[in-house]
Amino acid sequence: MSGVIEVTDDSFQAEVLESDLTVLVFFSATWSGPCKQMAPSLGSVASNYQGKLKVVELDIDVSPSTARKFGVLSVPRTIIFKGGTLGGQLVGVPSSSTFRSFVERNL
Repeated sequence: MSGVIEVTDDSFQAEVLESDLTVLVFFSATWSGPCKQMAPSLGSVASNYQGKLKVVELDIDVSPSTARKFGVLSVPRTIIFKGGTLGGQLVGVPSSSTFRSFVERNL
C-alpha cells in the first residue's frame, strides 16, 4: 500500500503518539480477508491526504502489546490519533463513502 507506513510496538510511540500530523492507525492481521479488502481505501487516503494525515498499519499478531493497550480485540479496526490522543474509531470494513467521511470528520 503506497504511502502507508508499517508500525510495530517499538515504533508506535514515535510514529503515532509523537506525530505532528493526525494519524490514522489501521489495526490488521495478514490472515484477515476483510483487512485485505481495505488496502485500496488505505492507499487512496494516504495519497489524497498526504501532508495532512499520516496513515500507518499495525499487524496485531506482530505487535500485540499495542493492540491490547487500545482494546483492539478484532480486526480490521481503524483509530484516529490527534496530538497523541485517541480520536474516532471504526470497526470492520466501511463503505468507501463512510470511510472518507470518517477521515474528514477527524482531520
